[in-house]
Amino acid sequence: MLTITQALHDQIVAHARADHPDEACGVVAGPAGTGRPERFIPMLNAARSPTFYEFDSGDLLKLYREMDDRDEEPVIIYHSHTATEAYPSRTDVTYANEPGAHYVLVSTADTDGSGPFQFRSYRIVDGEITEEDVQVVEAY
Repeated sequence: MLTITQALHDQIVAHARADHPDEACGVVAGPAGTGRPERFIPMLNAARSPTFYEFDSGDLLKLYREMDDRDEEPVIIYHSHTATEAYPSRTDVTYANEPGAHYVLVSTADTDGSGPFQFRSYRIVDGEITEEDVQVVEAY
């Protein structure tokens, strides 16, 4: 299960809406070994595409060095889908290389009649997708 604060949830959704019609992407880092998402880090979608996201390799290297210096790890890796449901694509699965991370997808398309967005979380390990519950809390 992913437990996330309302503030972080809202920041991820706001980023997805702000970058629409392009896909948004980013990371939420947390103290190494805790599994607790704390620091919101919106990233630039280097692909600037409505159907694909890509972290800029230089930005990603800088981020990982910074997280290492702060004894953090990527707890959440998120991106948005602009025209489809919040479910990992084949490309998403191919690029999922952090087995300990929660992969959050936000759909900015109303694909199921449930409203203007979906917020869903997955574990992706060795190509296997497992959806998990999301618990939104006021604070940890």
